[in-house]
Amino acid sequence: MSEGVNMRTVPEREDTRDDGPMSGSMREVLDHWLGLYRESTLIKVGGLNGEQLCERSVPPSSMSLIGVVRHLTEVEAYWVRMVLEGREDVPDYYATQASPDGEFDDVDPATAVQEVEAYQREVAQTQQILDSWTDVEALARGRRHGKQVNVAWILTHLIEEYARHLGHMDLLRERVDGRTGY
Repeated sequence: MSEGVNMRTVPEREDTRDDGPMSGSMREVLDHWLGLYRESTLIKVGGLNGEQLCERSVPPSSMSLIGVVRHLTEVEAYWVRMVLEGREDVPDYYATQASPDGEFDDVDPATAVQEVEAYQREVAQTQQILDSWTDVEALARGRRHGKQVNVAWILTHLIEEYARHLGHMDLLRERVDGRTGY
């Protein structure tokens, strides 16, 4: 039995999510929702083994829980390190020129645990960067398709990205083991 294939890849997480600051500042509210959705991502994959994480939804879709986690890892790196910070030295984790949808297509049960850990490391790194950008109206150092964006736009986009994919994760998790929940 190899670790990552037949053993649990992500420990179950106690659900401590709450409504957050319902009348907080714009930054407090945006930070809360992003944090809530990041935590929701880890709750959705908690307790699953590598094979379960790699289970496809419905053909012809190549979407799987680990594929979504891998995609969100790349989303975090792109928007925070590349667009916000303007860095050009951030390699793609999974999508490549040879495999543009590699985050979804090229999953392997044997590496699922490392990929969840890579997601957690990326989130820790990007949150540290976001914490250093206190003004939500500050313009990012990089651009998106040649256009300037500010911190508020990036945070809002990250929240939108997570919200969309958490809906996918709800359906994928239910398909894997019947588990449902927010």
